[in-house]
Amino acid sequence: MTNLITVGLDGTPQSLSAAVWAAREARLRQARLRLLHAWVLLVLAPDGTPAEGAEQNYWPLRIIEEARAAIRLSCPDLDVEVGAVPRDPLDALTEAAGQSDLLVMGSRGLGAAARFTLGETGLELVTRTETPTVLVRTRQDAPADGAHQKVTVGVGLHAACEELFAFAFETAARRAVPLHAVHGRHLPSYAYNRGGGVEQSAADEALREARQELSGALRPWREKFPEVAVQEEVVRENPAAALLHRSATAELLVVGRRHRGRLLPPRIGHVVQAAVHHAPCPVAIVPHT
Repeated sequence: MTNLITVGLDGTPQSLSAAVWAAREARLRQARLRLLHAWVLLVLAPDGTPAEGAEQNYWPLRIIEEARAAIRLSCPDLDVEVGAVPRDPLDALTEAAGQSDLLVMGSRGLGAAARFTLGETGLELVTRTETPTVLVRTRQDAPADGAHQKVTVGVGLHAACEELFAFAFETAARRAVPLHAVHGRHLPSYAYNRGGGVEQSAADEALREARQELSGALRPWREKFPEVAVQEEVVRENPAAALLHRSATAELLVVGRRHRGRLLPPRIGHVVQAAVHHAPCPVAIVPHT
């Protein structure tokens, strides 16, 4: 544990929202906050800081100062570290993630009716880092209120998700909000009759077994975090759709990304893809074994 949260800044409104979200998270964790901007053409002074007089440094310095100003409005007492490096953003953020407990980035949308999409750097970072990463869109930085006071976590039950559960329970505990554990599951083939209809008794039994599995997976974490109220829900629906439908009133959606071994090309699964493209709230992606 480094007790450090790093925010990647690129000058977009989304990265500004990410900085404010990260500042509030740092305050909850009593952690250090680092703002990082990387640009290959950045000019450094002899002491390693951006050269104030370099004309090409105007926008990098402005990006950093705008983020600091936004954080001062939200968390005036929070100490903020600033880093600006003359490097490729992907390489710089990958290294920074390895030094941090949490990486926070903005996610770019394409308009009100368009899909939620990530830039190239964000997508590749999610697959390269073993550090939990939170993706924040514009206007997702406001404090939660009313119905949005909960954390939603997607539970797959196909593997031991210790890191995922730890992150989700710790996050809910810090915020003093309930944790909504959602498991989406398709019915097994035996629950359908020859005509394509559903055998209700078989469907009920399959869902009952899934609820028992979910309760069993959550039981040790309930005991470890007795102060966290947990709502368990098994949904007869595609896992990605089940999560998206139930994240509308969440202040954070937590999903897992399983490590797949160094010899295979890194990728993210369809549930994570759906979450980062369509979720209406910030999304935390937690690597787990």
